[in-house]
Amino acid sequence: MKHLSAEQRGLLLGLLGVAIFALTLPMTRQAVGPTDAPQLPPLFVTAGRAAGAALLSVVYLWLTGASWPTRRDVLPLVVSALGTVVGFPLFIALALREVPAMHAAVITGVLPLFTAAVAAWHLRQRPSNGFWACAVLGCVLVLAFAAVQGGGHLVPADGLLLLAMGSAAVGYVAGAKLSQRWRAEHVISWVLVISLPLTAPVAWWTQPAVPGDISTAAWAGFAYVTVFSMWLGFFAWYRGLALGGMVRVSQVQMVQPFLALLLAVPVLGEPLQVMTLVFAAAVVAVVFIGKRMAVHKEPRA
Repeated sequence: MKHLSAEQRGLLLGLLGVAIFALTLPMTRQAVGPTDAPQLPPLFVTAGRAAGAALLSVVYLWLTGASWPTRRDVLPLVVSALGTVVGFPLFIALALREVPAMHAAVITGVLPLFTAAVAAWHLRQRPSNGFWACAVLGCVLVLAFAAVQGGGHLVPADGLLLLAMGSAAVGYVAGAKLSQRWRAEHVISWVLVISLPLTAPVAWWTQPAVPGDISTAAWAGFAYVTVFSMWLGFFAWYRGLALGGMVRVSQVQMVQPFLALLLAVPVLGEPLQVMTLVFAAAVVAVVFIGKRMAVHKEPRA
């Protein structure tokens, strides 16, 4: 990728991160199970995946000789942890007890707009009106899809999903800001390590009483969200946000709901409808146009 510009590399890395994250919803649904056939407790999935990824991070930081965080790094590390380690996984796990992965997937389409709005406010960037029009149009498309799938209205679990999107957006911006100074791999690793004093005890306290009663598929889902969703996916995602710009690269996530929909078919056996493909094509078109719109990177006076 050496011949590509920083923005192009950022977009490609962002897309790789999105592809990894796309399996998060189906795998989380598989881990927690539906209300009528519960598997792992949502709080255990939240804390356990973070604690497991933190142990991997400790080894990785030691092997790579990572430097310790400074005083000015503490606040963004904590903010990123609250958003990506606590808020997003917990709200997603609770919501997926109530709604199918396909329903949750379309709601995640608002995440790019949330991330772009937080980034623009925090960094005082000035996206063009055309950029915002594309972002809003993409969100309208995915919300309309969710409403149609929900029989014309949203359901209570959608509130949890929206809280998850807000948490993720704040965590992404804080982590991406650190990635401008650190290696992206070190950012997510330190975020997980500083969370370990909280996540490890909670994981131990909420673990299933009889692990053998949990299905192999549920444990497989838990393993995926631990290694990939909570750790390796952020290697690509944070680096992509730092290289290509948070406001612009965040729009790549508009394709994530539809990747999750497609992946839910082989993982969960949920049926794929023609309407899903139509909405997917429309969102991809909006993202393609939106990433070509001007984003002024200079802060406002």
